[in-house]
Amino acid sequence: MTRQPTLFEALSTIIVMVIIVIVGFVGFGIPIQALLILSSAYAVFIAKRVGLKWQDLEEGITKRLATAMPAIFIILSVGIIVGSWMFSGTVPALIYYGLEFLNPNYFLVSAFIICAITSVATGTAWGSASTGGIALMAIAHQLGINEGMTAGAIIAGAVFGDKMSPLSDTTNLAALVTKVNIFAHIRAMVWTTVPASIIGLIVWFIAGRQFGGKAKTGEVNHMLDQLSNIYNINFFTWIPAIVIIVCLLCKFNTVPAMLISSLSAIITGWANNGFNVVDGFKATFDGFKQGMVQGSGHVSSKVATLIEQGGMMSMTEIIVTIFCGYAFAGIVERSGCLEVILNKISSNINSVGQLILATVIGGLMMVLAAGVASVVIIMVGVLMMDMYNKMNLDRTNLSRTLEDSGTMIIPLIPWGTSGIYYAKQLGVSFDQFFIWTVPCYLCVVFALIYGFTGIGIKKAKDNEEASANNDI
Repeated sequence: MTRQPTLFEALSTIIVMVIIVIVGFVGFGIPIQALLILSSAYAVFIAKRVGLKWQDLEEGITKRLATAMPAIFIILSVGIIVGSWMFSGTVPALIYYGLEFLNPNYFLVSAFIICAITSVATGTAWGSASTGGIALMAIAHQLGINEGMTAGAIIAGAVFGDKMSPLSDTTNLAALVTKVNIFAHIRAMVWTTVPASIIGLIVWFIAGRQFGGKAKTGEVNHMLDQLSNIYNINFFTWIPAIVIIVCLLCKFNTVPAMLISSLSAIITGWANNGFNVVDGFKATFDGFKQGMVQGSGHVSSKVATLIEQGGMMSMTEIIVTIFCGYAFAGIVERSGCLEVILNKISSNINSVGQLILATVIGGLMMVLAAGVASVVIIMVGVLMMDMYNKMNLDRTNLSRTLEDSGTMIIPLIPWGTSGIYYAKQLGVSFDQFFIWTVPCYLCVVFALIYGFTGIGIKKAKDNEEASANNDI
């Protein structure tokens, strides 16, 4: 005989998980995967209390993992594309020209803009951070620029571009779940994302002024020489980047576009750099290795560390973490805890401000529990949509808030998929970059301000004609 969990039981699963992660990860440095399994054990205890069997929980975990498969495919594809782009010289070319032309004074601002443009063009924040982001981190190290500041600007730019791109999976998902036109959804997001990003640009500009004139000229020139000896840095090194942009503009899905770009990168590395084509395929699995370079002379340890990246195997830690996190999410969802929490949050709402606040709290609770934006968008979006309709609010208000409290916040959850991904790919810890991802947490602030002041809040009747025109 099963029953619905009490509010105390439901909340305890989230509270215990947060305590375990904070104490274990921050206090003792225990791997996040083990802590998520421990949190799952407590969630199993609550699920047993409400009458569920282990087979029920296995079904919940399996169902939740099924939703993670598209993300896992993308993660593996990112590993492939990074390894192949190292083979072709695309990422090294970004580093080469970045070291030559980027001014340390404006580097943080440039990092945000570069990653934002890349994400808008490709529709993937992870891809942007793993290509241009890796290059920018290497440049920052050589220019003596704080790595945490750089990572914060990179992550914020990548997420900004992903959020504003019609090619993005989360952007399309938010529009789909709330049943709004995708371009109406993107226009609505301008209200929170743009002012938050402007404040971020001001912060990065002021913080970046301290790095003027600190470029390590000797080390930079030595790196440039070695990169030019290893790779033929010319127009052809940009072919893989051009290929992925063309594929995405032609409405290819993200994973096929990445794989096609990777194949073009292998061909480019063979034809342009003279590398062994077999090594190109090896790089997609185990990453690009220094031993694949022939006749380039001595390669310094710093350059070797820079170019020896990528491959599907480099993504195994992230994928294992996803499995552990989704085990917890699947148990908590199957036991009904998330539904109880969200229903409690949505009750007794009497104003637009309270509705936006409830959406934000629901989103944050879901992010803390599940660690992935898609779960926030689907569950909170479905549960809250009727309330927006009853208050005669345009549903773009909901779709925007779902992304403000989901897509923008997810990189700031240390045990979440994106938080772990960015820390791993950029080589920085959460405490180093958190404060510098300014737009990521300011979007929530602007969402709440608009909710309680009415600024930027559209009524359904104000947009009926526009929505009809957009759907034609």
